[in-house]
Amino acid sequence: MSIRVLLAEDHAMVRAGLRSLLEDVIGIEVVGEASNGRQALQFVRQTPVDVVVMDITMPGLNGLEATSRISKSHPNVGVLMLSMFANEEHIVQALRQGASGYLVKDAAASELETAILTVARGDRYLGHSIDALRVVRHLESPGGGTSSLDRLTPRQREILQLVVEGNKTREIAEMLAVSVKTVETHRAQLMDRLGIRDVAGLVKYSIRVGLLSAHS
Repeated sequence: MSIRVLLAEDHAMVRAGLRSLLEDVIGIEVVGEASNGRQALQFVRQTPVDVVVMDITMPGLNGLEATSRISKSHPNVGVLMLSMFANEEHIVQALRQGASGYLVKDAAASELETAILTVARGDRYLGHSIDALRVVRHLESPGGGTSSLDRLTPRQREILQLVVEGNKTREIAEMLAVSVKTVETHRAQLMDRLGIRDVAGLVKYSIRVGLLSAHS
């Protein structure tokens, strides 16, 4: 049977390029596309998927949070993080959230195929441009399995992203179908847990941990 792949990427042209590359690969079938993490979650709940090729920075619900939720609710689904970020912190963060592999977007098409096949087998894959030994040592070091994001609840991480994307409190409340007071409470709590006192600080933090692109 073919490996069923979902493409989760917010840029339509990138998704089209990935689909075009994978359509020629025997044994891999692209069964769907998603433009944000929320759509990816919904698709995985409704359709059999073996591997999700996931971008890190997507609007509404980013790839890290979507990966965390997929890895917990659908542990048999492998997530291959495909990102423009090649720094160690982003890679470690993705693996912490449950990703099975990490590939930088400038990798060769043949490596994408290899990565998908590896993740589908249940193995970990780190791209050729990544210092895999250093990443693994980081993960296995004392405290290497945790991050500052772990101080936040899933709802707080979701609100954090919506705040740094520029949404107002009332807009966030409408998006999440909760009260304005609930959003304000979560926002105050997440800022307290992170030790950050203003939105500018939250933006800088979100870029550093991969929730937001510096080019957004």
